[in-house]
Amino acid sequence: MKLQLPHLQAIILTLVAGIADAVGYITMGGVFAANMTGNTVLAGIALAQAHWPDAGRHLAPLIAFFIGAMLSRLLLRLSHTPTAGLLVEAALLAGVGFVPVGPEATVMIVAAAMGVQASAITHFAGSAVSTVVVTSTLARAADAVLDWLWPSQDRAPLGATNRPLLAFTWIGYLVGAVIGALLVPVLPYPLLVPAALLLLMVLFIRA
Repeated sequence: MKLQLPHLQAIILTLVAGIADAVGYITMGGVFAANMTGNTVLAGIALAQAHWPDAGRHLAPLIAFFIGAMLSRLLLRLSHTPTAGLLVEAALLAGVGFVPVGPEATVMIVAAAMGVQASAITHFAGSAVSTVVVTSTLARAADAVLDWLWPSQDRAPLGATNRPLLAFTWIGYLVGAVIGALLVPVLPYPLLVPAALLLLMVLFIRA
């Protein structure tokens, strides 16, 4: 697989999301910062079991993520570039560790940052790929592999450039989660690492 600039951008963003999700889950009471599907399921389980505070802990990041995504969309409309959104995300991740708030507020800030990322960049080399969840990425990767192994005349196969992109984004998220878990016990502010990666991403966009 030849690593191209869109692939590198997607890798950086999935590393950011993987680190943020792992750090959030470990340090913020088992709540996901990026994986809103997981939070939705956990909130549903808590509601079914009448564990109202636990349900609230998992529903609150959904609201923060939604607001972050709306903010990102607004910034895109105003600036016509994802740079502003990524800088806001980097500021949120870098600053959250220095704000004297509890884990509930912290995870909401990180979730808002992930919402910003989710809407800041949604296409890489003409392909729509999410950098904050990997469920759809795995499904599309399965489609691409089957089309490659057994081409169909009834539907156009996914482009060859999509297969490496889908693979890189899933691997990036996994590696990011590993890095996040390793950073927690050794760094007092592990979210500074994804913030630095976002600044690197901004440099790639401007290059």
